[in-house]
Amino acid sequence: MNRRIFLCTAAAGLRTIARAQSSSVPESIRNLRPMTVGIQPITAGERRARVEKARKLMRENKIGAVVMEGGSSAFYFTGEHLDGVLILPLRGEILSLTREYRAIANALKDSGVAAGRVGIEERVHFDVVDGVSKLAPALEFTSADPITAGCRVIKSPAEIALMQRANDITIAAYRAALACLQEGMTQRELSALIGEAYRALGVQGGAMAIFGKYTAFPHGSVQPQQLREGDLVLIDDGCSVEGYQSDITRTVIFGKPTARQREIWALERKAQDAALAAAKPGATCESVDAAARKVITDAGFGPGYKVPGLPHRTGHGIGLDGHEWTYLVRGNKTRLQPGMCFSDEPTIAIYGEFGVRLEDCMYITADGARMFTKQSPAIDQPFG
Repeated sequence: MNRRIFLCTAAAGLRTIARAQSSSVPESIRNLRPMTVGIQPITAGERRARVEKARKLMRENKIGAVVMEGGSSAFYFTGEHLDGVLILPLRGEILSLTREYRAIANALKDSGVAAGRVGIEERVHFDVVDGVSKLAPALEFTSADPITAGCRVIKSPAEIALMQRANDITIAAYRAALACLQEGMTQRELSALIGEAYRALGVQGGAMAIFGKYTAFPHGSVQPQQLREGDLVLIDDGCSVEGYQSDITRTVIFGKPTARQREIWALERKAQDAALAAAKPGATCESVDAAARKVITDAGFGPGYKVPGLPHRTGHGIGLDGHEWTYLVRGNKTRLQPGMCFSDEPTIAIYGEFGVRLEDCMYITADGARMFTKQSPAIDQPFG
């Protein structure tokens, strides 16, 4: 999901909660305790192995150096949050610099890359590339995706363990916050309660909350909403543990569901199951999307990406970024490998009525896909 839309509403909700509930945090949240004890950060040895893998890929792609700006890829290799530019040369030390173009050009030259191919990580700003290219016209700039994605798309056991903890914490936060549902509460108040739960659990996190007909919009709505009997409630997002992300969605009924709500919820769960079953080593990313989409279109929705139906991809890669390589979407012929991690979140959007999304993240093993979390078993039971 898109993590940005809930920020302003959650902030306003937090202020409301702080004023109205400063001395009366709900019991389900008050009883939470930090879940961060025993977390094992990525070791220096693993980071060194990442650098060596990157250099192997650089040799294969005839790239003499990779330029990164501060962000998740730089953190992946160094374990540090950097403000400037990072240069990973084929040989020698990793260099951390300011964004001054001449310093970057000189550093590349000093690293033995005065000419030839230089990989540019996807977050590097255009002005950096443009400025350096004018000072070093013999350099050829190309995408660093074969290096950065080539390393990051396959998660190690240590990375998967950190993602497991992030997912466990998210379920605990959601469970505590959904226990607080009450008639008349706003989506901002529910988002704020989830944020409060995350803090009690020892991490920073948040969630988008949507009620009723607005659940049909995959990224929510800023329209004011108050919870009413019979509304569907959708919450979506996650937290970060040592930089590694979770992303979970639950759609649950407030009150008693209608037959129509039960039917669509069950169809969504069937589509999520189909994607999970299809996510086997060697399968293409697009085949996983197709498996989930077939369930929904066979029920009369769509076809394809049309609404009512499933308007977006079935899943995205996840790791240090909430959305990263590679995507479970039509046209992506990348084959699944053990260690890849994805969200599994087919959505059924029916504008003017409601929407249902169930999202759990999965990791690929030699035997198939495994969920980090237990799937939601029923419309009125959000947790397995």
